[in-house]
Amino acid sequence: MINLDFKKTGGLIPAIVQDYQTGEVLMLAYMNEPAFHATLSTGNATYYSRSRQELWIKGGTSGNFQHVKEIRIDCDHDTVLLKVKQIGGAACHTGYRSCFHKIVKDASLQILDKPVFNPEEVYRK
Repeated sequence: MINLDFKKTGGLIPAIVQDYQTGEVLMLAYMNEPAFHATLSTGNATYYSRSRQELWIKGGTSGNFQHVKEIRIDCDHDTVLLKVKQIGGAACHTGYRSCFHKIVKDASLQILDKPVFNPEEVYRK
């Protein structure tokens, strides 16, 4: 049994997501206990959407699923690191491979990459 400390952080723990082959940081999300157990049982990264207040299977709408290859737990049992195979090329809901596609240079933000997909076409809000 894996006992993570969801109580310390108000029921949600951070989940850092990396590409399992390159180590590239793709995103940061949050998990509640049901999301963690869903991830363990399915092998697909499942998070808790703070904005929608519900479980969110990464890729459920976009097709950009994350197949979990390895899960690491930090020393305090209140953060997880998911090493994933990113399906579809983009982890970011804005269409970029990584949510960390911006860099601070000379006190301004610069975008490092080009989007993999157009979010307006994928999510049709």
